[in-house]
Amino acid sequence: MVWIIRIAARTRAARTRAARTPSRPAATPVIHSLWTKLGPLSVGRGTIDGVTSTASTVERAFRAALYDDTDTGLDTGASLLAADPASDAELTRRGEEFLASAWRCGWQPADVVRLVRRELADTHVRLAAALIRAQSGRDRRRGRRWTAQLADLPAGSARETDRFSQATTALELYRLLLRLPALEPLEDETRRAPGPAASRMLARIRALLAKAEATGYPEEAEALSAKAQELMARHSVDEALLAAEAPAPDAPGACRIGVEPPYEQAKAVLLDAVAGANNCRAVWNEPLCFSTVVGFEADLEAVELLYTSLLVQATHAMTTAEAAQRAGGRKRTKTFRQSFLAAYAHRVGDRLAAAAETQVTRDLLPVLATREIAVTDRLERMFPETTTTRLRGVSDAAGWTEGARAADRAQVRARPRLE
Repeated sequence: MVWIIRIAARTRAARTRAARTPSRPAATPVIHSLWTKLGPLSVGRGTIDGVTSTASTVERAFRAALYDDTDTGLDTGASLLAADPASDAELTRRGEEFLASAWRCGWQPADVVRLVRRELADTHVRLAAALIRAQSGRDRRRGRRWTAQLADLPAGSARETDRFSQATTALELYRLLLRLPALEPLEDETRRAPGPAASRMLARIRALLAKAEATGYPEEAEALSAKAQELMARHSVDEALLAAEAPAPDAPGACRIGVEPPYEQAKAVLLDAVAGANNCRAVWNEPLCFSTVVGFEADLEAVELLYTSLLVQATHAMTTAEAAQRAGGRKRTKTFRQSFLAAYAHRVGDRLAAAAETQVTRDLLPVLATREIAVTDRLERMFPETTTTRLRGVSDAAGWTEGARAADRAQVRARPRLE
């Protein structure tokens, strides 16, 4: 079987360009357009003739570093900022403005942190997290998922040992923020807050998956994962029935889940399989390393939990199998890992698809069919143009065999019929 996954096609070329060359900004006309929109001279006493000295320092530093794609321009801008300690507050304020602009373009805190971590260094990640936290205090009220992303921001100070290094870090980060492409907007998931019973159910699911990840016994991991999937199925159907009886109909939402290198294609296939088994649809954005999952809120939470857990289990099983292969004299680590994860995703996908076929009785089919139509409609409105890709680069027979075995051990058995 050849697994095919859906990829966002709109602005794909632009996103590919945005993911390259982390130390270089976008072309000058693009930056000027964004800069005008942000209103860089709106601080202090107003016009270009009456700006404060600190705003003037930041402005000159930005003109040197952000409008010039050379390292010389970066050094010039950092030197200007380092020589004027009074400019720190204004520099921070500008960073918060860049983040507010990113939110308007569809980005969320986890998206920014993920990209900064991939493109730059840990110091930039800590600075980005600090700016996001500061900006959130002046931001409008957001949904629960946004709040959870704020709580998960990396901790620690972003301070460097000297002012020049601090300024360089800030300017490199701002270069990246200035050239973020627009993303499909995700609406805040404010429709129907989960009740106490739903919260308790999700806590049980998290606990089961945590035990499955921690155990060293494959049979125990299989049993725990199977029980977690059973609870997810019951939770999903309960939520569907409650929504059908509600006076105001619920509506599907969307979330983004990171699909990080290496071997990101196999991981995207695994996420696609988990999404499909839990009444959701996924679209992979390869250049920006995430998939957008569309579905109802209870199902989105189930997808996040199960995908994360299966990925942890797959990584643990791959490390164990790889060690055994090396002990036997094999050294093709990269091809082994790629084939292992591809087989794991392929096999788990088969099992989840089989489970999805028998998860409910006939009486529940109309409710689930209505929700499926709503999910498909939301997906097509968010992504009117998509393309597909095939899982490729699988060439190690031993890796494939071991990956399939690991998927069998971590299998999520067919859900019981739900009355």
